[in-house]
Amino acid sequence: MRTFSCILLLTALAAQGWAENLCLIDANAADIPKTIRSDLYRGQQEFTLNMLEAIQKATPNENIFFSPYSTFHALLLAYFGADGKTEEELVQGLRLQWAKNKKHVNNGYRLEKQMRYSRTKKMPLEFSAADRIYFDKSINLAACMQENFQDELESLDFRNKAEEGRMEINNWIANLTRNEIPEMLNPGDVTSDSQMVLANAAYFKGQWSDQFDAKDTKQEIFYTTPSQYQFVPMMHKRGVFNMAVDENLGAYVLQMPYLTSHDEEKESEISMVIVLPPFVEGALEKVLSKLKPDSLENALKMASPKEIDISLPKFEFEQNLELVPILRKLGINSLFDHTANLSGFSTESSLMFGDAKHVAKIKVDEEGSTAAAATVVFSFRSARPAEPTKFECNHPFMFLIYDNTAKAVLFTGIYRDPKTQK
Repeated sequence: MRTFSCILLLTALAAQGWAENLCLIDANAADIPKTIRSDLYRGQQEFTLNMLEAIQKATPNENIFFSPYSTFHALLLAYFGADGKTEEELVQGLRLQWAKNKKHVNNGYRLEKQMRYSRTKKMPLEFSAADRIYFDKSINLAACMQENFQDELESLDFRNKAEEGRMEINNWIANLTRNEIPEMLNPGDVTSDSQMVLANAAYFKGQWSDQFDAKDTKQEIFYTTPSQYQFVPMMHKRGVFNMAVDENLGAYVLQMPYLTSHDEEKESEISMVIVLPPFVEGALEKVLSKLKPDSLENALKMASPKEIDISLPKFEFEQNLELVPILRKLGINSLFDHTANLSGFSTESSLMFGDAKHVAKIKVDEEGSTAAAATVVFSFRSARPAEPTKFECNHPFMFLIYDNTAKAVLFTGIYRDPKTQK
């Protein structure tokens, strides 16, 4: 059982053009373009792969795990209150150029929220996600903020009861992530100077449609480099899985479905996608450089059912990320500077984000996978691979927990070093 979480710290607010824009929500569902959800999550895929590349360059020899879904939604909340250069940078970083305006994005955000709730409450797996905007009760919110985010808004007394506010936010995250993230904010993260906390929490727990048998798990070699290896508990399974040998990526792409319906004939809606490069020096980095939304989509479309022997490490690990340097590499800068323009939140205050953190955990075993995520914004000062009959993950590989219906990446990571896991 594992979780993921990300934190953004915020320090001051401002106000203006956002209100006229976002207030105008389309009441008629027929007026909402049919592509709006796919447009939103195509941008999320681009954001995911850009963020993965930035983290990979910052930590080239470590395991990686994070929730782009959680991070993306937390930054969307910031976008809805941004204006000027800050808004422009978020549009670019979140790949929202497809949208006419904030109203357009908000329609997609709302539609996704409704569809996610209606789908997942019927599934045997658990996937829940929620957003919160915590404001100090002294802040006078813009009317449109109150109108559009009734479910997300909550007032706390940071000025007089900062520690109680911190504990309330932590409790909300702990509850949503099944206590996988029990204390997201540390003592001192929220102070009497804090004005706003933006939070997103996400939790996932799924069983493989075709589970591994624990009696087949045994200690086997995992190569961290062509000349270095360690022993890991390796799970084994023979079955029919969708797999592609992608000549463009120079990698094998395998889909391992989670149980998302009690109807065995129904195609699974959420899968773990494993991208396995050939076992040669630098192969993973080459694959990552070629991985784009189009190439990922093409690889998934190319996949066809094949009977394969799968070998997959049983693993769990945790990662802590400092997000500000990573987001700056994506062009999101002014959000964390005194030049931040977040005038859509309030007409009376001047806000900026002070810091951003991310905590991620995952567990993969014979039964399935568990992951969770929380995002908080708070304020204070090769050559074509050969066709395999075996799919052996005995060297570094990339993985995604992927929503096939929304085409959204819920969680993603790279497994390359058993030493860094628990």
